[in-house]
Amino acid sequence: MPAEAITGARRLLIVQVAGLGLETARTAPDLRAALDGLACGSLQPPFPAVTCTAQATFRTAEDPRTHGVVANGWFDRVSHRTTFWEQSAGLVAGPRIWDRYRERGGRVALLFWQQSLGETADLLLSPAPVHTHGGGMIESCYSLPDNLYDRIAEQIGAFRLRHYWGPLASPRSSRWIARATAAVLSGAAAPAPGLCLTYLPALDYDFQRHGPRHPRARRAVQQLAGDLRLLRAACEAHGYGLLVWGDYAIESATEGALFPNRLLDEAGFLRPRLVAGRRYPDLHASRAFACVDHQTAHVYVRDAADLPRVRELLAPCGEVRPAPEHAGLDHPRAGDLVVSAPPGRWLAYPWWRTAREAPDYARHVDIHNKPGYDPCELFWGWPPGSVSLNPNRVRGVHGLAETGHEACWFSNVLPARPHTLRSLAEATRRLLETLP
Repeated sequence: MPAEAITGARRLLIVQVAGLGLETARTAPDLRAALDGLACGSLQPPFPAVTCTAQATFRTAEDPRTHGVVANGWFDRVSHRTTFWEQSAGLVAGPRIWDRYRERGGRVALLFWQQSLGETADLLLSPAPVHTHGGGMIESCYSLPDNLYDRIAEQIGAFRLRHYWGPLASPRSSRWIARATAAVLSGAAAPAPGLCLTYLPALDYDFQRHGPRHPRARRAVQQLAGDLRLLRAACEAHGYGLLVWGDYAIESATEGALFPNRLLDEAGFLRPRLVAGRRYPDLHASRAFACVDHQTAHVYVRDAADLPRVRELLAPCGEVRPAPEHAGLDHPRAGDLVVSAPPGRWLAYPWWRTAREAPDYARHVDIHNKPGYDPCELFWGWPPGSVSLNPNRVRGVHGLAETGHEACWFSNVLPARPHTLRSLAEATRRLLETLP
């Protein structure tokens, strides 16, 4: 059924909301009110249930074994480096669900999606700070066309990276993105696209800090509802249909963190270098290393003969299986083993035991250099100006994708009722074929 037959829409806005789980959608009255009248359903995310994997799955309607984004970051077996939160669209393999739409002349916008630089789109907006030689940072955004960000900033003010991630991360980031999206839909900054994909990150912050049932989490949901009302009004004003979907559900961290790299270090598989009294990992010399990402970890083992021993060592951290045993995760970037933490627990990257042994980057927001995801960056630490080293402060976790960890979707244009993220992507691809 064409979109206009359902809503009168000839254009489409897709809003991806970090951490929008099914339980949150069912129990939050402000959210239900903001999305009242839209069809909705549960959504099974791919494994691992993390942002980059989910967004790549939606963009391609393929599993990680095909698009290659096996986590938010992974270990490069050639350079012996970990890469987290890299932004090149070239990391996502395969055709996009909007390719045929663009071939017919449709214009596509991608706002704040991960791995979007160089994407096949007409409008792009992505955080792109410039790090100066003196250790400072110029806050800015990458945009296509070049003046898109400047035009938006003239209307709504500059984007502040400090609100997007780190101890100061807050709903201000999503509010700015929502306002920027409304400006794009209006055509005030550039000719309006027929398809616009945008990303709202802020729900995730207080859910991880405090847990999904904390009063601060409920307030974050209320603030999200305000952003969605703003976007829904923009859709109605400019003739857009609406699709909102979540990438994963966040559960309470009831039992704390597990440390696979400490186990590998103690057994001699991980080889740290002592530099100025701090222990940095030597990934060239290490026989095994866990690249952790929320509730999952890819474990890279140099010698296949070590696999049984490494698997045995990591058993206290949860379920340990070869990557091919996980549906859709058989890809060269995946680890030789994949660890899934027990419900309510998560996997932390540290290998050191005392604060004085921690690498310098451990006390800073340093998402690209840390060899694993670090939610402690959401908290201030000591000394002043540093981030926390205490994993016990984290109260919300995600990454598992089995039953009980469903995300959700809302829409006024989807004639189908998809139950997996891949089927949602396929339904969206078919919908785009009906748009003029």
